[in-house]
Amino acid sequence: MNINIINRSNHQLPAYETKDSAGMDLRANLELPIIIGPLERVLIKTGLFIELPSGYEAQVRTRSGMALKKGLSVLNSPGTIDADYRGEIGVILVNISNEQQEVKDGDRVAQLIIASIEQPELIEVKELNKTTRGAGGFGSTGFN
Repeated sequence: MNINIINRSNHQLPAYETKDSAGMDLRANLELPIIIGPLERVLIKTGLFIELPSGYEAQVRTRSGMALKKGLSVLNSPGTIDADYRGEIGVILVNISNEQQEVKDGDRVAQLIIASIEQPELIEVKELNKTTRGAGGFGSTGFN
């Protein structure tokens, strides 16, 4: 599959870091560093614009190392970029640490994953097929 991309940043295109990587790293496209205070959220621009084929989405996800080392997470993870969106890719970062965190131009701030999607037809019914679990929700299958 090929995906058209416009790169208005000063950074390389997103790329897979290893042969079996699921995601490509997105980099911050900033004029000045941004300080994110504890529990604060900010929109980080990437300078990237993509044209996804119909039937696909791009998911914006947290980078595990950034979450562990800095306490920075993608707030709406995974964020969805729809196939018909043509605006700039932005990453909503939230600082869940107790300290201020700095994001600089070129920092890898998220992962971008391309995934196929389906748009099923919803059929309204009066009841659903029964299962062993039934309506059991959070914690209903145990805690260990």
